Amino acid sequence: MLKQRTIRKAVHAIGIGVHSGEKVRMTLRPAGENTGIVFVRTDVKGAKPVAAQADNVSDTTLSTSLGQADVQVSTVEHLMSALWGLGIDNLVVELSAQEVPIMDGSASPFVYLINTVGIVEQNAAKEFIRIKRPITVTQGDAQATLKPFAGFKAGYTFEADHPVYNRYPKYAELDFSTVSYVEQVSRARSFGLVKELEQAQAINKCLGSSLENAVGIDDYNVVNEGGLRYDDEFVMHKLLDVIGDLYLLGRPILGAFHGHKSGHALNNKLARALLRCEDAWELATFEVPSSAAHEDAIREPILQPAAVSVI
Repeated sequence: MLKQRTIRKAVHAIGIGVHSGEKVRMTLRPAGENTGIVFVRTDVKGAKPVAAQADNVSDTTLSTSLGQADVQVSTVEHLMSALWGLGIDNLVVELSAQEVPIMDGSASPFVYLINTVGIVEQNAAKEFIRIKRPITVTQGDAQATLKPFAGFKAGYTFEADHPVYNRYPKYAELDFSTVSYVEQVSRARSFGLVKELEQAQAINKCLGSSLENAVGIDDYNVVNEGGLRYDDEFVMHKLLDVIGDLYLLGRPILGAFHGHKSGHALNNKLARALLRCEDAWELATFEVPSSAAHEDAIREPILQPAAVSVI
């Protein structure tokens, strides 16, 4: 049986919020079986935990934010993506301010942070959302789709007519039964046009943005020293965001995703639509071969099962 996972012990990090510009202390703590991922604002007296759930998404302007009652937690997608990538089911995330720290603009620092303290298996079975039929949502010319698939596969088409974007791949598709999230996705950073920064800051976004936490693009070049980390870093970051947004379903997906120009708003629209269509999915658990039961074999969260049990 593939089991739920949490971290071995608490771990801390300090950074800034990319949109607020505020300093924030983040603490990741182990959580019990079937807790899920929950956020706690330590700066708000008496604040109740905010569950990392698609129905709690309160804003999708340039990031994904959660809200319950009067408590808000912002920019959760990179951390959620890292938690999916490491197969973390249960975790308490404490924040001293509203926004998850942006770190370097990718999911890699969160992966590193968790790996420094280690991951432990729990006794309860890990549950998956298995897609039974296709479901599609649209917004203008953007589209996002989930289809049945034995495992998890994600594809994305990025469209932007710009001299820099046009030099690099705009489409990627990864089958995570054969591809490592940590190696091929987690290091992809947020990116944006330098000339659009002033516009974003006018609506109180990107106040903490810098070349230390994003890829900056001028009229003709990537302005960061060292350039891109991957030749396809732009589209890989889009996939990183998708994975984080979809993990707000509360369980990993068994299925295939494809997005065409989709962003946080459409990703959340897809997640909410899936939850409403109860005939489009079912819960399932995995039975894994005993030869695959060691730590290295379960580092990625999606495996080909010896058997799948429907709950």
